[in-house]
Amino acid sequence: MAGMRMEAEIVFEPHVPRALARALEYAGEDGFVASIPQLLHARTHADYDNIIWNTWFTGYSEENVVTTPGGNHVVVVIHGGGIFGSPARFEQVYRASPDRTSPDGFTGQYAGKISRDEAQNALAGRMPDGTEIPVYPFDEFRNGIAGLPIRYGVILDIELARASKRGYEEFDTLKDDPNMIVRAGGVEANIAYLDKYQARHDTKLAGNWHPYNRIDLEQPQTRITFLAGNRGGVFSQGDDPEEWGYDAEYGIGGDACIHNMARYIAVAPRDPSKSLRHLDFGA
Repeated sequence: MAGMRMEAEIVFEPHVPRALARALEYAGEDGFVASIPQLLHARTHADYDNIIWNTWFTGYSEENVVTTPGGNHVVVVIHGGGIFGSPARFEQVYRASPDRTSPDGFTGQYAGKISRDEAQNALAGRMPDGTEIPVYPFDEFRNGIAGLPIRYGVILDIELARASKRGYEEFDTLKDDPNMIVRAGGVEANIAYLDKYQARHDTKLAGNWHPYNRIDLEQPQTRITFLAGNRGGVFSQGDDPEEWGYDAEYGIGGDACIHNMARYIAVAPRDPSKSLRHLDFGA
């Protein structure tokens, strides 16, 4: 579109559905809400002083624990909008009965329960909004996919997902870690991000969190993924427990409660001639 440029907007709300609704509205049909791979890509190409490095963000990514028709447990990671791609789907969980036996509410560890139909559709790349997306086996994804779309899925065997350390790990290990590779959007993207992350303060460890060794694999469930960040990236090795929390640089979190606040980044084409953002105010 002539004269247009892609502009990003931070959307923060204390209620995930409201934040997502605003982010999707800003993105419109020609933009997108940034997934975890897109957030990491932006960080890789940004200065450390940029806000992308200095606060936390919610990724438009989700990690679904699913049982295949053959009885195998897998993680179906969807970037760019999956089962929980709409505000209404979050509200369905939030407003369900708090009884742990409810099929529509939270698990005991505050993941969102999903139906077996939703789980099987995710395996096949069939999204609730009617979109069909490509879903790649991890081995194929690891070898590299040319021209990855904004919206896609990756199937990761649960034993590979469980083998990742939950917590702070050395960079050389994370560069070959299946969870990190899927979260980053591929092997090369993962290495590029980790090199940039490590160089910021010459850190030795980075956080990479998952729930897969402490959940009921028979219950189909979904979590969304968060990217941490704080005040210049201090305490990025988890060396001060008092600094843990929203403002801690704990890495990438995939085991948090989905009933939470959210900070999305929405990106959409805008006409700079109509924006205050690029005006010279003479200051």
